[in-house]
This record gives sequence, structure tokens and C-alpha cells, in this order.
Amino acid sequence: MPVDVLRVEAAALDAFFKANEREALRTFYTFPVVWHEARYGFAAYDGETIAGAGILRVAASLGYVERLVVEPSHRRAGIGRAIVEQMNDVANYYNCHKMTVEVIHESSAQRFFEGCSYGVEAVLPQHAFKLDVAMMRKYLL
Repeated sequence: MPVDVLRVEAAALDAFFKANEREALRTFYTFPVVWHEARYGFAAYDGETIAGAGILRVAASLGYVERLVVEPSHRRAGIGRAIVEQMNDVANYYNCHKMTVEVIHESSAQRFFEGCSYGVEAVLPQHAFKLDVAMMRKYLL
């Protein structure tokens, strides 16, 4: 039976994925999965102004650093490291066994995360904007 494949807005698929997610995850992982996913925001303030911010996503006992940005005038003052430490603490609370972040390979971001005890687990050649991307991990617990 032929079907039509159409381009749609991603949000229009939310109900479909919600209805079919549990069975899809059971098939993928070969055991029943209760998928919990949440995002947590962190902000470092200098008075009333945000000097740095980060987003942590927790899913399937894994923590992902989605975003970490520090204002240029506030860099090298420990703000980024403090945010990452808070992310690690929240991930530990939710029983995550590791944290992951993707950065451009051999960049200042990679050196920053290496200073935060993350290690390069893999390098994806020409992954984003035709640049090599380092998959970095820090094991928790």
C-alpha cells in the first residue's frame, strides 16, 4: 500500500510521537523504558545582569550540556566552571551516570571542558559546518 510522505511542522508530530514513543523505545532498547526528559536552566548574575547561562538536558539517565554561554567581559572568572559544576550536581541528583557535550574539536571550548574533567570520547569528522566535532564525556557517580 503506497503512502504519501509530506513535509510538516515538527510540532504537528508531537501527539503522534507521544502516542507511539513507549513502544518505539521498547523496540529500540529491547526492554521496557520509562523515558523521563527534562531541561534545567542555570544563570550566573552580576548584580541584575546575567553574566553567563547554561541549559542542561537530562534524559535516560544521561546529562547533556545543551548550551553554555558566558559574556565575553566575564570570561576567565570561573563563571562557566561554576555553571558546569551546578549542571553536574543536578545530573547526579537525577542519577545520571555521565555528562555529554559536543564542541568543535581542538577549540577553546574543548580545552575549557577538559579543564572541567571532561574527556574526548570520539571525534566526528566534518560533523557541523564541515568542522570536526569532539564528543566529550564526564562520568559521574
